[in-house]
Amino acid sequence: MNTQLAERIRDALRVVIDPELGYNVVDLGFIYDIVVEDGGIVRIRMTTTTPGCPATSYLKEAVANGAWSLPDVEFVDVELTFVPKWSPDMMSLEARTELGFATPN
Repeated sequence: MNTQLAERIRDALRVVIDPELGYNVVDLGFIYDIVVEDGGIVRIRMTTTTPGCPATSYLKEAVANGAWSLPDVEFVDVELTFVPKWSPDMMSLEARTELGFATPN
């Protein structure tokens, strides 16, 4: 597995913004896993806020395109899952704070 390319993909996915929350899919915790196999084959497991999210198709396509934008990526498969179920706890601290989900101390 190419962890360096996986990290570059994760960084590239920060340009994918959830239209409802207005924040990137990485810091929202939507990206569960990025695996890079030999030959530049990329498998991404992701979620959305709910199974009925109206932006699901857009987000899935945007994530695939974000990964495709990098050199060395030859194939991208994006798998949508709801296990585990997404919750605001999966967000980065910065995202939780900016979106009002952070618990005050």
